Amino acid sequence: MKHIIILGDGMADWPVESLGNKTLLQYAKTPYMDKLAKEGKTGLLRTVPKGFHPGSEVANLSVLGYNLDDVYEGRGVLEAASMGVAIASDEMAMRCNLICIKDGIIKNHSAGHISNEEAEELIHFLENELGNDFISFHSGVSYRHLLKIKNGCKELDCTPPHDVPGKPYRPLLVKALSGKAQDTANLINQLIVKSQQLLSNHPINKKREAEGKDPANSIWPWSPGYRPRMNKLSEIYPIIKKGSVISAVDLIKGIGVYAGLDSIDVEGATGLYDTNYENKVSASLEALKTQDFVYLHIEASDEAGHEGDVGLKLKTIENLDSRAVKPIYEAIQKMNEPVAVAILPDHPTPCEIRTHTSDLVPFLIWYPGIEPDLVTTYDEKSVEKGGYGVLDGDEFLNEFMKIEK
Repeated sequence: MKHIIILGDGMADWPVESLGNKTLLQYAKTPYMDKLAKEGKTGLLRTVPKGFHPGSEVANLSVLGYNLDDVYEGRGVLEAASMGVAIASDEMAMRCNLICIKDGIIKNHSAGHISNEEAEELIHFLENELGNDFISFHSGVSYRHLLKIKNGCKELDCTPPHDVPGKPYRPLLVKALSGKAQDTANLINQLIVKSQQLLSNHPINKKREAEGKDPANSIWPWSPGYRPRMNKLSEIYPIIKKGSVISAVDLIKGIGVYAGLDSIDVEGATGLYDTNYENKVSASLEALKTQDFVYLHIEASDEAGHEGDVGLKLKTIENLDSRAVKPIYEAIQKMNEPVAVAILPDHPTPCEIRTHTSDLVPFLIWYPGIEPDLVTTYDEKSVEKGGYGVLDGDEFLNEFMKIEK
């Protein structure tokens, strides 16, 4: 049996008063996720271990069965793997956002979802102005980039910018958690200040402001770490002889690289509500013809949650159902080999607070011949009565991978 995980990043949410105190999954029209829930088996999953921040790197590593105590090194190093940026043994890597600050307040974590082309030019500009033998900037996708520091110390208190929209940035600057990390903290804070001075007058930002767009007027480094040590999924689950990850996000692609999965680039994949679902589905189905496992990651709901946009997040959930789950479900009915399907978010991103939480997430598992539980719809509340109960960490993938037919 082959396996595909369809992950709607940040899809889970809290009850929303304007929706009759229903969550977005409860309110959205999702006939195919409901169908798979009715024909399959459901439960709740804890994806954020105690003591860990509910970041996408933590949650997706957990979904894929990794023990965070053993492998966690922040998201910068994972994104570096996707970008093809080598991390030496004496280097520390960090995610480096381009953000928008207005009147000393963090307006947003994404510089208004700056384009790849604009962001690449700004990152190259910063590399030319601030890079040296110990510091380097590397461009990624949209607002998501990479900072490497030679001999940097990761014992730092760094605030993810998507957690603090509307907050003054100065109290959130990097703090050392140990004496040996003080030099690194000072260096990063100096880079933030210098980036603001350099970016404020850059022609790209002047043009963006003239067009009524948010400028990318500061960097914001966070999530420091060293090169991780991760076993490939094929070493943990022999049933996965070959697999792929499909995502618009460098973080998820990087996790896939370390997990031994092929990273498939899809034209039109943006990480936003306008992502090309059809091309992602086509790539997933093509991969299933020759591979055993596909991890299809769709970021759109998470970004809508960070924007606090209930209507947009509803649209992303319904798009996931109609433009991804439906065609995949219909296509696998015609395949020669049976395919098991799992659907879940990595973490909630409630529109009310515009950031991630550590709440349990709903999941479903479906495959031909599975004995269904009594749950008939897919949402945070209904799966509380699911046949799997509450699973923790690697229990989900262990359950999914032991399927035999």
